[in-house]
Amino acid sequence: MLPRDPHQPHRTASTLELFFDLVFVVAVSIASAQLHHALSAGEFVHGLVSYAMIFFAIWWAWMNFTWFATSFDTDDWLYRVLTFVQMGGVLILAAGIPAAFEHGDFTFPVLGYIVMRVAMIAQWLRASTGPLQPATRRYALGIGVVQLLWVALLFIPASFQIPAFVLFALVEVMVPVFAEHRVQTPWHPHHITERYGLFTLIVLGESLLASANAIVEALQEVESLGPLIAIAALTLIATAALWWIYFWPPHHRAITSLGRSLRYGYTHYFVFAAAAAFSAGIEVEIDVLTHHSELPGIAASFTVTVPIAVFLLGVWWIAIRENADRVVNTVVPVGAALVLLDPVLPIPVTLTAVILAVIVAVLVIRPPVTDTDTDT
Repeated sequence: MLPRDPHQPHRTASTLELFFDLVFVVAVSIASAQLHHALSAGEFVHGLVSYAMIFFAIWWAWMNFTWFATSFDTDDWLYRVLTFVQMGGVLILAAGIPAAFEHGDFTFPVLGYIVMRVAMIAQWLRASTGPLQPATRRYALGIGVVQLLWVALLFIPASFQIPAFVLFALVEVMVPVFAEHRVQTPWHPHHITERYGLFTLIVLGESLLASANAIVEALQEVESLGPLIAIAALTLIATAALWWIYFWPPHHRAITSLGRSLRYGYTHYFVFAAAAAFSAGIEVEIDVLTHHSELPGIAASFTVTVPIAVFLLGVWWIAIRENADRVVNTVVPVGAALVLLDPVLPIPVTLTAVILAVIVAVLVIRPPVTDTDTDT
């Protein structure tokens, strides 16, 4: 199982990778729905903590596959079969999300990870040849050891479960550092950043679903017809602006070294989680408008604006900042702060949509500083 050429021209995501992403559409949708229910019920701390834990499991499963694929996607029959096995593990993880949210029961997510990890370790051992052998074997060892920790999580008392989860997650994200610190596996910068872009489309797609749900509710709730149609339109504008902002910079220049790649990949946890939480916030706003939630309007607005602020700051930090001039580097972070003022307006998402539109207008006027791709 030889490594792929990191300089291969015109490399794009394969149909298998796109097929693989479909199971994450399911997992993200379930996690977002659970967050929505928790926030609508006013269970902010429980909802956010549970969501952070579950989304870590979703994001890290996707990361494990994606970075391996950029290095060793041979697309032979065994690679495909092992990928299907990992997809099955993700579906098991997704099925266990409601129980993890409601009762702190991580049995099915851990079982899903066992299935994924068996296949993932097999892939790393297949790739364990030649000069990359130290790194590939370290990956196989690290993944196996950390998985034992996740199994142990099932036997830890509930009062210690969250601290243990945080500790095990920190150990988990150190596996690539442990594996790559001497010999680095090759990655294709255009391919890997395209994969991140595709996952961004998945999480932004949840917001489009929320916009459609607002229209559906509007057809049934005549009394709230105007506000619901307004929030549907504003959600579409805000989602389109987030798409524009994310894809404005040349992302492939952000992963020129191991350290920068780790920063790029790990910061995306917050970018992805925030984008999916934005859709949950829109659903909360719909609940408030249709009187299905007793949540105050200000609190509901923050369930939308805080995720957007996190998304903007995350993308600015990892991709925009180094490719933008002083104006853009001022407008984006200031815009992220200003969206938090949205609750002052009576119509939800209005100020946020206006601010995002202004940011997009600035990006159109002032293109990336390094606009010419000098890498090709």
